[in-house]
Amino acid sequence: MISTLVVDDDYRVAAINAAYVEQVDGFAMVGQAHTASQALAAVDARAPDLILLDLYLPDESGLTVMRRLAERTQPRPDVLAVTAARDVASVRTAMQLGAVNYLVKPFRFAALRERLIAYRDLSQRLGGHVLDV
Repeated sequence: MISTLVVDDDYRVAAINAAYVEQVDGFAMVGQAHTASQALAAVDARAPDLILLDLYLPDESGLTVMRRLAERTQPRPDVLAVTAARDVASVRTAMQLGAVNYLVKPFRFAALRERLIAYRDLSQRLGGHVLDV
């Protein structure tokens, strides 16, 4: 099972995304966070394999969360950016920081399911986290 953390400042959106994740075989929710500081604490406490990360958070940006995770020596979770940020700079930066995919809100369940399945299949072929390769 791919342990998954959903990070979104909107509690309702986070709950919807978590419910979506639970509908895809091979994924298990380990929690939700609504700020950058909560996200980093949840990563420390739960060690998720994957984070669905919004870039617009109230205390710091999701890009800052990605930078902080990149600085760590322990295995870091893979990140699927799930955000309303659609500007080229945000997309480019997220990808440069190692996002395994990028999904612009709003989206339908099928779009998220497709990305999760692609991630799951690639992770299985590589034997673990996509970024560990």
